[in-house]
Amino acid sequence: MELNLQTPRKFAPLLNQSRYKGIHGGRGSGKSHFMAEMLIERCMMQKTDWVCLREVQKTLDQSVKKLLEIKIQAYGLGQYFEIQQNKIKTPYGGVIIFQGMQDHTAESIKSLEGFDGAWFEEAQTCTLRSLDLLRPTIRKEQSEIWFTWNPTNETDPVDLFLRKDPPSDAIVIEANYHDNPWLPGVLYTEMQWDKHRDFDKYEHIWLGKYNINSNKRVFKNWRVEEFEAEPGEVFRLGADWGFSIDPSVLVRCFIKGKNLYVDYEAYMIGCEIINLPELFLSVPDAEKWPITADSARPETIAHMVKHGFPKIRAAVKGARSLEEGINFLQTFDIIVHPRCVHTIDELKLYSYKVDPLTNDILPILEDKDNHVIDALRYACEGARRIKKQEPIPISKKPVSTNWMAR
Repeated sequence: MELNLQTPRKFAPLLNQSRYKGIHGGRGSGKSHFMAEMLIERCMMQKTDWVCLREVQKTLDQSVKKLLEIKIQAYGLGQYFEIQQNKIKTPYGGVIIFQGMQDHTAESIKSLEGFDGAWFEEAQTCTLRSLDLLRPTIRKEQSEIWFTWNPTNETDPVDLFLRKDPPSDAIVIEANYHDNPWLPGVLYTEMQWDKHRDFDKYEHIWLGKYNINSNKRVFKNWRVEEFEAEPGEVFRLGADWGFSIDPSVLVRCFIKGKNLYVDYEAYMIGCEIINLPELFLSVPDAEKWPITADSARPETIAHMVKHGFPKIRAAVKGARSLEEGINFLQTFDIIVHPRCVHTIDELKLYSYKVDPLTNDILPILEDKDNHVIDALRYACEGARRIKKQEPIPISKKPVSTNWMAR
């Protein structure tokens, strides 16, 4: 069956056969969608055994499996593919599987030797060990290894391998949002907001530039990892309100020992107050749990109470609450679920100010890249105060009046 796939001009070189294929660039480029379509097309043309990889993969939720399923349905190919729980059987007797490279050893990786190719998604997290294991394993004649990634540091193994001194049999392109003719409107809105409000973030997130502020970063105690909350977890939710065109944010987290897990976020730029309840409901069970919200918008809190969120309350704040809240977050190992993309962005970029004359890093927090961070501070405010043995003010005044007083 011949597929009528439309290929953006920027991706056309990748249609040629090559041992290595790579696409690096920022969010919204469509690079993962293109690779998924190219893999589906290959499966429709010949028997194909393929492995889709991430550095760490504990569940299939954030693998490219769901994206491949969407493409299969979009092109009406459901009758040719058999979608199973942990793999996809392809036409002509082939198979697509999904694995984490971190789980492989020199022995276990040998199970992939007969495969036609591999696709390493989020390859900026690929370690040198994983790269060294993978390359000689995929060895079949005419086999290919694909990489897609949003660059972080120029010293990352995938960048050293495919950008600094690429092999002669490699096709590597840069693609960004302006190369995607089908860029969704919601992503365009986010891109424009970052471009006008935070140009450093715009360059890193949307143009795929290296993250050059690593020395002044506030948070270095975090990682991205798939996980699922166990039954009985105590969830802590925090909200930050968007003023006019700023993003409104709700974040959900829970604390286990020295670990702080962030498993869901809701994020929308320019969200009208009447749409806030719907936005917050995208976080599971948000209406059932206490939410600590920015106290600067008492009328918004009152609106949310009336529209399905009776347990929402204002943050206490107080002198040095910002610094103390950040210090409290820094005492944990923060584990972020891959679906929380804006949390990941801000943890990468949230920074201290730099003296423009001496280039010294100052003990002053930048007031940007902090909407999710603020929501996370509010979510943990109660736990921080309990740990410090601070009394949480209790008022007998009507709730709405108390919010105004704060």
